[in-house]
Amino acid sequence: MNALRRVAFIGNSSPRRCGIATFTSDLQHAVAQSAAALNTCIVAMTDTEQGYEYPVSVRCEINDGIVDDYIRAAAFLNTGRYDIVSLQHEFGIFGGEAGGHILELLTRLTMPIVTTLHTVLLPPSPAQREVLNRIVDASAKVIVMAEKGRELLRDVYDVPANKIEVIAHGIPDFDFIAPDDAKAALGYSGKDVILTFGLLNPNKGIEVMIEAMPAILQRAPNAVYVVLGATHPNLVRQHGEAYRDQLQARVEALGIQDNVVFLNQFVDLPTLLRFIAMCDVYATPYLNEAQMTSGTLAYSFGLGKAVVSTPYWHARELLADGQGVLVPFGDAHAIGHEIAVLLTDDARRDAMRTRAYENSRAMTWARTALRYIAVFEHAQRMHARSSAMRQSLSTLTPALHDLPVARVQHFLALCDDTGLYQHAVHNVPNRAHGYCVDDNARGLLLASALNAPGETRLPEIVTSRMAAFVQHAWNAEANRFRNFMSFDRRWLEEKGSEDSHGRTLWALGACAGTDASAARRRWASELFSQAMPVVAQFSSPRAWAFALLGINHFLLAHAGTTPAAGWSAPMQLQRVLADKLLALFVVTERPDWVWFERGLAYDNARLCEALIVTGQATQTHAYTDAGIKSLTWLMRIQSAPAGHFRPVGTGGFFDTTQRPRAFDQQPLEVTASIAACDAAWRAEGDAAWHAHAARAFAWFLGFNDLLIPLVDLETGSCRDGLHRDRANENQGGESAVSYLLAVVQMRALARRAAATPDFLVQKNVMQVVPMSLRSQHQPQFADSSN
Repeated sequence: MNALRRVAFIGNSSPRRCGIATFTSDLQHAVAQSAAALNTCIVAMTDTEQGYEYPVSVRCEINDGIVDDYIRAAAFLNTGRYDIVSLQHEFGIFGGEAGGHILELLTRLTMPIVTTLHTVLLPPSPAQREVLNRIVDASAKVIVMAEKGRELLRDVYDVPANKIEVIAHGIPDFDFIAPDDAKAALGYSGKDVILTFGLLNPNKGIEVMIEAMPAILQRAPNAVYVVLGATHPNLVRQHGEAYRDQLQARVEALGIQDNVVFLNQFVDLPTLLRFIAMCDVYATPYLNEAQMTSGTLAYSFGLGKAVVSTPYWHARELLADGQGVLVPFGDAHAIGHEIAVLLTDDARRDAMRTRAYENSRAMTWARTALRYIAVFEHAQRMHARSSAMRQSLSTLTPALHDLPVARVQHFLALCDDTGLYQHAVHNVPNRAHGYCVDDNARGLLLASALNAPGETRLPEIVTSRMAAFVQHAWNAEANRFRNFMSFDRRWLEEKGSEDSHGRTLWALGACAGTDASAARRRWASELFSQAMPVVAQFSSPRAWAFALLGINHFLLAHAGTTPAAGWSAPMQLQRVLADKLLALFVVTERPDWVWFERGLAYDNARLCEALIVTGQATQTHAYTDAGIKSLTWLMRIQSAPAGHFRPVGTGGFFDTTQRPRAFDQQPLEVTASIAACDAAWRAEGDAAWHAHAARAFAWFLGFNDLLIPLVDLETGSCRDGLHRDRANENQGGESAVSYLLAVVQMRALARRAAATPDFLVQKNVMQVVPMSLRSQHQPQFADSSN
C-alpha cells in the first residue's frame, strides 16, 4: 500500500454561505496543514450558474443539477490518482432525487471513499434510504459526528459497525478568555450578551428566544440578544426576508427592540470568533431533535461558552454531564429561566465555561485532522484488501483436490440417542432448547448427501436415530409432522409449521433415493407417500419449494421401476406446486423486483432451485426460465460492492420499497444459494454458476463483510451467523448441517466440473482462503457474547 499523499474533498466550499461549505474548507485546510507531504484539493458543489470566487484549493466544480459534471469530476479524480476521496454528504447539496446524482461520481471512482454524513434522517423516505445505502456501500468508511448517528446507521440503515467512525465536529483552537475585551471591541460593554449565530431559517427557533426575552430582562435588565447571521440563501430565493421581518415585528410588538439585535451578515472566521468570545451565554433553541450536527454549537462549546440548548441529538451528547443546559423544545419559559439564572450566577456560569473548554480540546481542527487521516489510512488498507479479494473472487471456481472435506466431529457431538440438538452455547450442546424435526430432517439430508461416492458416511446409528425422530414426529391423526420437542422428549405441539412439514418431506424424498439401507429407503418412501398429499393445501411458498425438492428426489429414486399404488400422485402434485410458484412469480415480478413475493425472508434460493430442478425433470421451460431469472436477480442482490457474497440477513425485505437487511447473515442462506447455483449450472451448463457457488462458499471461509471465518475446518463446526460487528459464537445444529451440506454440494459440483470436457478450472476456493485457515490446526474462535 502506498503512503497517503493526495486527498480530495467533495462538498460545498467557501465562499459559498452554508455550514457544509465552512466545514469542508476547514477540514481540507486542517488536513493540508497536518503533514507537509499531503496534497489536498476540493471538488466544490455549485448551485448557481454564476458560480463563486473559489480559492485555489478548489480544483474542480460540479453544477449540482448537471449529471455530466459528476462524471467529469470522477474522471478528474481518477486521472489525478488521488489516494482518498472524502465526501461531505448532505441531501440538499446534490442534484437528482434524494441527491442521487452523486452516485454517478462515486460509482466511477477507483480509490477508496470516506463519507462524512452531516445528516442521518429518521425516518428516511424510500428514495433517501436507497441513496444513502448506496453511498454507504460505495464507501470504505462512514463518519458521523455523534453517537446517535452511529446508532441510527446500525439500527435503521443496517450499516456494519466496523464501517462507522464517530469524529466530533472540528473547532478552532482559540484561547480561553473572559468576554470583556471582546465586548468593548464590538460595542457591547456593560451588557449581558446572549448570542445565536448561523444562517437564519425557521428551524432555528429564534422566535422562542424572543418570547423568552421579557422574562430574562426582568432579572438581567442589561441583557441583549444578538442574532448573528444572514438569512439562508435558499430561504431568500423562495420567500425573501419574510421570516426575518416576522421576527423583527414580534420584537417591536414586545417592546424589546433595544435588547434584540439582528446582524444580517455572513461573517468571516476571525469576526465570528470575536462575537463568540464576547457572549456570556450561547443559545441554540432549535425546534427539531433530528439535528445530528451543529457547527455553531461545536464552535461555542469549544470556545468555552455557557450553552443553553434544546435537546436535539448533537446537543444532548455534547452538553451531557453538566457541560451545558438543556431545555424542552419550544419552551420559552424554560429557556428564559435558565439563561436568566446563568446571567445572574457568575460562579455557575464560569464553572460551566471551564468544563466546556477543557472537554473540547480533543475537538480542535488539528486533532480532528489527525483522526481523519487515521481513518483515511485505514480505508486505504481496507481498499487494498478488498481489491485483492475482488480479484481473487473474479477468477474463483471450485477444484476438488483443494476443497475441505466434510468433518462431522462437531455434528456428532450435537447428537444424542434422541436426535440432533437445535442449539449450542459456543460448541456445547444446549439441552434447554431440545430438538426439532426441522434440524433432524436437515440431518437426514446430510446423511443422504454423505452417501455419495468420495464421501464418508455418517455412523449408521446416527442416521437411524434421525430417521426415528422423523418417524416419531409423524402425527397420523393430524396428517402432519410435529416440530418442537423438549429435552425430556415431550412434543410441544401437535403439528409444526408448513415449512417444517415441507422440509421433512424433502428429507424423506432424499432418503428414499440415496440412503445406504434398502429397508430405510422403503420406510422413507412409504412415509413420504403418507405425508405428501396434505401439501396441496399449503399456502407457504417455501413449503411448496421444499416439497418439490423432495418430489424430485422421490421420482428419481423410482425412475425406471414399476411404481407402487399411489406413486403417480407425486407427479400430479409436482405440477400443482410448480404452477403455484410460477404464478406467484408472474404476478409479483417487475423490472426492479424479480421475485416471487413482496419480501425476501429465509432459504430464499430454494424457491429458485425448486423451479429449476422441476423444470428440468418435467421438461417445462417456463419453470426453468423463471428459476434461472429469479436466481440471477437474487445473486446480484446478494453481492456486496466489493464482490463478496452477502446473504440476505434475517431482517430480509419488509416490502419491495426497501433493500434487504445485511445482518444477521446465516449459513442457511449460503447453503441454499450454493445448491441453487449448482442446479442452474446443470440446467444451463454455464460455468459462471460455478463461480457464483464458490463465491458463496467463500463466505464460510472469511470472505464476508467482516472478513471473519465462520467455520473450523477440522471439526466441521460453524458459527450461527454474522452480526454487524462480530460472529455469533454459538455453533448449533442448523449451522453445522448447513456448512456440511455446503461442503458436500461443492465437492459434488467440483466432481461434475472435472468430468466436463473443456471446463476451465482457474483459481480454486482454498487458494483465496486466508493463510490462517489453510493450516492443519485451526485457530480457536474468539470468545465473545451472542
